[in-house]
This record gives sequence, C-alpha cells and structure tokens, in this order.
Amino acid sequence: MRKVFLIIVINIFYTPLFAQQITYSQPQDGQLTRSLSFEIIGKVANNYLVYKNIRTKNLISVYDNDMKLVNEVELKNMPDKTLNVDFVAFPEYAWLVYQYQRRNTVYCMAMKLNGEGKLLSDPIELDTSSINFFADNKIYSTIKSEDKNKIMIYKIQKKSDVFNFTTLLFDNNMDLIHKTKIESDFEYRKNVFSDFFVTNTGDFVFTRGNRSNSRDYIQNLSIITKTSLEDTFRQKQLDLHDRNLDEVKLKVDNINKHYIINSFYYTNKRGNADGLYTAVINEINNDLVSENFAEFGESIRAAAKSGRSNKTAFNDFFIRNIVLKKDGGFLMTAEDFSTQSRSNTWNRYDYLYGYPSFSTNYYNYYSPYSNGYYGNRYNNYNPVRYLYNNIVILSMDSTGKIEWS
Repeated sequence: MRKVFLIIVINIFYTPLFAQQITYSQPQDGQLTRSLSFEIIGKVANNYLVYKNIRTKNLISVYDNDMKLVNEVELKNMPDKTLNVDFVAFPEYAWLVYQYQRRNTVYCMAMKLNGEGKLLSDPIELDTSSINFFADNKIYSTIKSEDKNKIMIYKIQKKSDVFNFTTLLFDNNMDLIHKTKIESDFEYRKNVFSDFFVTNTGDFVFTRGNRSNSRDYIQNLSIITKTSLEDTFRQKQLDLHDRNLDEVKLKVDNINKHYIINSFYYTNKRGNADGLYTAVINEINNDLVSENFAEFGESIRAAAKSGRSNKTAFNDFFIRNIVLKKDGGFLMTAEDFSTQSRSNTWNRYDYLYGYPSFSTNYYNYYSPYSNGYYGNRYNNYNPVRYLYNNIVILSMDSTGKIEWS
C-alpha cells in the first residue's frame, strides 16, 4: 500500500525539467591568433554566418544548427585592407557593407551574400569620398530600420566648425532612394550627439546636447530629424527646466510613431542623480507628446545602492537598454558600473566625457571595451578591474512615469 501511495505522490508532484542547451563551435587551427577579428552576421537561410578577418584575408565561416563548420568562403573581391565592415542580415540573404582607401579616396562598397556565404552580386559602389592625408578614413557608418526595409549609409566630415552630413537612403535591395548633403554648425568641446537612427519610413533622427565645457553635464538638448526625401534638418529644442543630463539614450517607437528620449537628470552641477528624464516626441510633426522628470524615491534608492548612501545610490548607474511596450510605455534597464586601477580614480565625468564630442565611427563610447577615438583608455601596464553591481529595471508608462521598479 505504501508503494502504491508513493507512486501516486511521485506522479502528482512530478514536473519534467528542461535544461537549456548551449551549442558552440570548435576553435579552428591557424585562426587562434591576435590578428583575428570577427563579426557575427546572424542566421541566413539554414546557416549561421560569421565574418572573419585574419591579417589580409576576409572569410565567411558557415556553421549549421549544431555550430559545426560547413564551409569557409574567402571573399577574394574584397581588398586586403578594409577600414570597416557592417552587415544587414535577412532571412535568405545578407548585405556586406565595407569601406577601403586607395590613395586619397575612400570607397564605400556593398556585396550580397547567400546562406552559404557565396556572393549573389558583384561589389556595388555606393559612394566615394576624397580625404586629406591626416583625416580620419573610417568615415562611413551603416544603420538600418527596425523592419530592415530601409538601410542608411551616412558620413560626417568636419571642416572648421561645420559638419557636412551626407546620407544615402537605400531599400532592402540596395537601390538608392535619396541622397542628401547638409551642413550643420558644430562646437567641438561643447556638443555631444546620441546614437543615430533611421525609422521604418526612412527618417533620420538623433539628438544633440550642449554643455558649457567638455567636463560638464548637458544643459541644452535638441532632437534633430530629417524626413526621407527632405534635404534639411528639423530641430526641436527641449526645455530641461534648469536640470542637467548626462548620457542621452534615444529610442524609435515605430508602432506608435514616437521618439523616446531618456537620461538621468541632475538638479545641481556635480550633484547626485535625482531621477529619470523622459521626453516623447511625435515622429510626424516633431511635437512634444509628453515630458516627465521621474524622481527616485527612498525605497528604490535603498534597494539600488551598493555600499553607498541613498543619496548617491544612482551615481554610477548607466542606462543599458530600453524595451518598448505596445501601449507606448517601456522598460528601462540600468546597471551599476565602475572601474578600479592603480593610477586612475573612477570618475563619471571622465568616463562620459573623456572622449571627443563626436567621431564618425561612434558606436558606444560608454562601453568600457570601446577603443573610442584615442585608442584604449588603459594599457597592459595598468591593469583595470571592471565592477558590475546592481541592475535596476523600471517599468514606465507612455508619459514617462514609473509604474513599478
């Protein structure tokens, strides 16, 4: 009877466990070298494609679903030395966008690949630029819309205190839709830009912040947009109500046709992080939909602090991601991050603004692994510890008010 009872109990409370399976590729002989750089293209057709550069070789490694190497295709049409490589992957093909320099000319090219890493087209010339000897030659950047139906190649060349923007908008077949050249004023140590985005309708958008000097918070903020077929920038100044911002995160909400801006705000210069600033902009007419300064209360400060006082709890937090919700709200994740080294005291101002206000190959200067414009911030003789502590998740409604944390 006891055996029967035990069998019944086991069947009632039995729950099958599903373990996560991690599949990885084996290292390849001859490729374990410091000169290897790679970029994951993604899943194309039934394979996973990875771009590799080893000295003067450009390769596409093709892996199956079990991450076993199926083939390796050498891209012989690419020059030995490429300056930058970007990819836009689709279910059945991928575009490879690259640039190289020959004498005083930088070429921006594209090639179409299939799921086997083989070329579906000859190299296509997208644009060329003449540069002088001392100029930065990594001048082209590639961005794509959320639905990948719009691909934009842009370059920004600085001349005196003027930035010359060139944008080339393509469809997903790399057919040119519109090319624009725009001049914009720029103050080297006072202006800082956010990431650049292209919307599903082909609009170009970013933010520009102004500060009194290179080691100060942002005191004025504008959102700058250009519709797909326009040849001018539209600029909208945002009222910060005498508050200061540091790292500005821009997000495009293609469903609700909104631009969402987030940043930690400070009431006093060199003060503590007081809360989260959120502004929602209408994509169609650039009107301000909502604006909110969500102050951090004592309960969230007490939960977030890592050996600090409640007042300084958010001083080392950085916004990592914004996840949109269908109702126009969003989830924001932020991480407590700092560094330690023998010769360098951690300083948020140096970390945020220790780089030039803008570089055309700007990807993420807030990353501790970013080489930025001046090369690695630390060298092998000065070991650095990267400290990652608490993570905060905030659920915000469509007006930027905190729902829960």
